[in-house]
Amino acid sequence: MTTRKLYLGPLTDNRRWDMVTIRPDDVFVVSPPKCGTTWMQTIVALVLSGDPDVETELSVKMPWVDIRVREMAEVAERLEAMTHRRSMKSHTPMDGLPLDNSAMYLCVFRHPLDAHFSYRTHVRNIPMSWFNLWYPEDDPDGVTFRRFLDGGAEGFDGDAMPLAHILRHYTAAKAVADRPNVALFHYADMKRDLAGTFAKVADLLGISHSAAVMERLVQAATFDNMKQNADRYAPSGGKGFMKSDSDFFHSGTNGKWHGKLTGAELAAYDAMMDAHLSPEDRAWLEFGSDSENARS
Repeated sequence: MTTRKLYLGPLTDNRRWDMVTIRPDDVFVVSPPKCGTTWMQTIVALVLSGDPDVETELSVKMPWVDIRVREMAEVAERLEAMTHRRSMKSHTPMDGLPLDNSAMYLCVFRHPLDAHFSYRTHVRNIPMSWFNLWYPEDDPDGVTFRRFLDGGAEGFDGDAMPLAHILRHYTAAKAVADRPNVALFHYADMKRDLAGTFAKVADLLGISHSAAVMERLVQAATFDNMKQNADRYAPSGGKGFMKSDSDFFHSGTNGKWHGKLTGAELAAYDAMMDAHLSPEDRAWLEFGSDSENARS
């Protein structure tokens, strides 16, 4: 039996998975934050149900197991009581998860700089004061970005989502990507071809719907529809967890960092990416399957 790596941080405590009994048809959505996790969870919920009006209720029906918000005993009991096909969310890299040969793992990635700037916007929509220490809205000296690159050598415990963690997610997922039950998705590809993403997910989950049903499911998962119905699609939507459910779906765009980083900051980012990834892996992690055109 392979020993799981221990991940303990502000967004993950993977010891909590020890209380979950994995079922052969379970579906895991695994990604760094702000890389399309909620989007993929919604796609899974739509494909599993075949109902464009399904009440997703992601935080309850498809829980984020490794976040220390709810008591794990309650989460495990709720999961065990489910009689339908289950799906769960994780921000733990694949080498820290229980890897079952029959369960399905959908790993989602996004350009690291897009994920970083999306996260900075996201945390200002959450009424938790400690986020303001890590991600102040006024950051003229670039301290926030330096912490993203170095993990937090500024006297804090660390960035909640440093670049090193994103890279760990990618290398851990790629290490098991040859397994038939592990699939890698990219946010940019999902934007370019949402219908193709639905078709791939349905195939991986062994589910078939008519073309008419699939068209309605795809429409339900468009950015505009999810933003317009944010109380239904945002995590814990309608419960006051965020200042604005609609702002959770901020822009859904790529290239968020353009014009926001200095030449020196971009050079430091480039150096770290090139030190840890091959040119091919870096191109895919940043731009997905259309990486050659995206970089030109």
